[in-house]
Amino acid sequence: MRAPIGNFEDAQPATDRRELLPASVAAAVTADMIHVDTDPGKADTADFVAAYGPELVELSANCVVVAGKRGQDVTLAACVVLSTTRVDVNGVVRRHLGVRKASFAAMDVAVGETGMEYGGITPVGLPAAWPLLIDAAVVDTPYVVIGSGARRGKLIVPGKSLAALPGAVVLADLGG
Repeated sequence: MRAPIGNFEDAQPATDRRELLPASVAAAVTADMIHVDTDPGKADTADFVAAYGPELVELSANCVVVAGKRGQDVTLAACVVLSTTRVDVNGVVRRHLGVRKASFAAMDVAVGETGMEYGGITPVGLPAAWPLLIDAAVVDTPYVVIGSGARRGKLIVPGKSLAALPGAVVLADLGG
């Protein structure tokens, strides 16, 4: 099978590659998602686009875990933005979550709570109770490359499919 974007030698329906994915991701992938095998040493955006296609810089999205605090209460949420932008944690995220302070979650918290590998966190298969904030530009991208939950491999997903994930809220200007 040929991936709709990028230069990948090994692309298959994600539903046929569940054994390569963390359990929560394997349970959540759908027929419109494609898994591409990638070198884990090239998982970071700059190395990734150099290896698999320069056009992917505009078609890749990052998923980060944030922690919002109000008093003793902590709310974990995931944010998805195009790789050419940064999550507006102290503006859009903080206001949307209704918290006094928001910051990127510590790596051990992000990994422990998602069951995914750091550097491969994906919006697919996140805890259902979490808010999933997605920048509108991601949803408007016909196909976007996102993590697979592991550093080896990525998912190629129609942007609009991400808006249908549990807890998803599409926000303008999430990525600044």
